Amino acid sequence: MYIFISVLILVASVLLILIVLIQNSKGGGLASGFASSNQIMGVRKTTDFLEKATWSLAGTVLLLSILITAFIPRQGTSGNESEIRQQVNEAPVGMDAPNFENSLPETEEGE
Repeated sequence: MYIFISVLILVASVLLILIVLIQNSKGGGLASGFASSNQIMGVRKTTDFLEKATWSLAGTVLLLSILITAFIPRQGTSGNESEIRQQVNEAPVGMDAPNFENSLPETEEGE
């Protein structure tokens, strides 16, 4: 399921890139090619379609990205236990802190 949703995100992202590249920031782009009067979709309807497609694909990518988090494959058999908790549980027992009482060299009092 994780791979399937990943492929859907990839396809939606590529389509989103293509639709954004088709658009022109000043209202031209693909819509400028439909200048003849006998077209089914006019210039305004084409820009509306491209805008709706952009928002729809962006929403699809967002929702699929949130959905895919539920299907992320987990490593190991420990379930919900974190690696830090595992290391704490596997740490050797009985290790004492080092004794630093006599770490400084002794000096003679006559100097």
